[in-house]
Amino acid sequence: MTLSTTTATRRLHRAWFVAAVAFVAILGAAGFRATPGVLINPLQAEFGWSKGTISLAVSINLVLYGLTAPFAAALMDRFGMRRVVSLALLLVAAGSGLTVLMTASWQLLLFWGVLVGLGTGSMALVFVATVTDRWFVRHRGLVTGVLTAAGATGQLIFLPVLAQLAEGPGWRVASLTVAAAALVVVPFVWWLLRDHPEDVGTTALGASPDTVRAAPSRVNAAVRALTVLRSAARTRAFWFLAGGFAICGASTNGLVGTHFIPAAHDHGMAEPVAAGLLAVIGIFDIAGTIASGWLSDKVDPKILLGVYYGLRGLSLMVLPSLFAATTEPSMLIFIVFYGLDWVATVPPTVALCRRIYGPDGAVVFGWVFASHQIGAAIIAVVAGVTRDHMGAYDLAWYGSGVLCLLATGMSLAIGHAKRV
Repeated sequence: MTLSTTTATRRLHRAWFVAAVAFVAILGAAGFRATPGVLINPLQAEFGWSKGTISLAVSINLVLYGLTAPFAAALMDRFGMRRVVSLALLLVAAGSGLTVLMTASWQLLLFWGVLVGLGTGSMALVFVATVTDRWFVRHRGLVTGVLTAAGATGQLIFLPVLAQLAEGPGWRVASLTVAAAALVVVPFVWWLLRDHPEDVGTTALGASPDTVRAAPSRVNAAVRALTVLRSAARTRAFWFLAGGFAICGASTNGLVGTHFIPAAHDHGMAEPVAAGLLAVIGIFDIAGTIASGWLSDKVDPKILLGVYYGLRGLSLMVLPSLFAATTEPSMLIFIVFYGLDWVATVPPTVALCRRIYGPDGAVVFGWVFASHQIGAAIIAVVAGVTRDHMGAYDLAWYGSGVLCLLATGMSLAIGHAKRV
């Protein structure tokens, strides 16, 4: 082995391997996050269920995806990331696979809503926050951006494939594909993911060699999650963060992620084409999120949030005029812009939670993320009902745009952890 090879090997810290495994795990679970928008119309065509009914299943999934997060963060502190994430992937596989057997709408709520909601929520963005808190001191913002982008990468990979499968072999094949993808990732997580740097005789990247690892939590996970919530809820910063992130979820997963394809179809666009546009959002989301992570290490995170929300709100107000049967240049400009902004909000939000709440930052972020999914769940249902009763999604787009402008003000008002 040459000297240069030895030097290069020494420079590659074990934290990068952990980050790579986390990326693959998040990517494997991302398939189901891409599924709802693709399957709404096929399910309606086969079972006759209204968009409101199907959107309710999406809503349950989104709520559990969020509410599970803070408890998952506490469980990772108690039992380790490897166990929690492996079990979460198995739940995703079970929920997605069982949907092929359903014959009634309550089964959709159970499989698509409850099982997959719990599974994906257990390895949502709190997993990203936990990995970066434990394994990185240097480059935390950048790694947060890269891992957050894993979800967008999964969307990029799965959306066009799932759309083609749903239109060709059928939606059942698409659901089984998601289940298989989640199962494939489980062995990688179990064999390669490690909970703490000390487990392999090292320290976090950028940490002092004499850093002492905090003792693992022995407190009941549910008790700790609720205790942290009670403490954080006494601060204004928490409510500004949670309110802004609720609007973030409403304007992304809840509205665009769930209803963009049906809305485009209303204007004559083929579903695979609309799914392809969402996949393009995924491409630019990767670049936007990584860039946002890099900026979060250098710029005041609350300023970044204010800019992101403001630009998103203005773009949503323009969207209704851009829909057409074909992909016009104006729509492509929106897709690129929205992709850059899609989850760029995550790195600065994680950074603010860590800065304000210290060791409890990951659990606090879990609760903030829960608000993200509650916002997404509410809009998923409201937009579906709006379409059923008004015949168009326009009101949902405009309303979401106004909310994003409100989130701009909330973000800029975030200070320190002052008591309410």
